[in-house]
Amino acid sequence: MFNKNKQNGQDYPNSAVTMIAQGTTVNGDIESDADMRIDGNIIGHVYCKARVVLGESGIVQGDLHAANADVFGTVNGNVNAKDTLCLKSKSTINGNIQTAKLQIEPNAVFNGQCKMTGSAVTATPEKKPAFEMQEN
Repeated sequence: MFNKNKQNGQDYPNSAVTMIAQGTTVNGDIESDADMRIDGNIIGHVYCKARVVLGESGIVQGDLHAANADVFGTVNGNVNAKDTLCLKSKSTINGNIQTAKLQIEPNAVFNGQCKMTGSAVTATPEKKPAFEMQEN
C-alpha cells in the first residue's frame, strides 16, 4: 500500500513531508532530506535537500536553504534556493536571495540583494536584416 525506500536499514515513505504546524515554535536549526511544510515559527536556520513550502502563517527567523522553495510567509534572513525560488503575493523576505531561478508575484515584499546562480543562458540578439530604401 505504501511505497518505501530502504535507507540505513530503515523504511522511509517516498512521499514523506516534514510539517511544522501553525502555533508551533521551534528553537534551533532544522535539517531534512524530505519536503517540508512550515506554517509555524522557526527560530534558527532551515536546511532542506528538497522543497520547502513556507505557508502564510509561517515565519523563519534565520536562513533558509533548500533545493526549491515556495514562500507565502516571512523570512527574516537569507534565502538560498539551489534551483527555483517562488515568492508568492503575501510573502516577505528581509534578507539576501541566491537562486538559479526566481519568480516574484505582485505584492511580494523583498528587502535585500539578489544573486542569480546556475547555468543562465545568455541570448544574443538576432541581427535584423538591413532595411534598404528604394528610390522610385
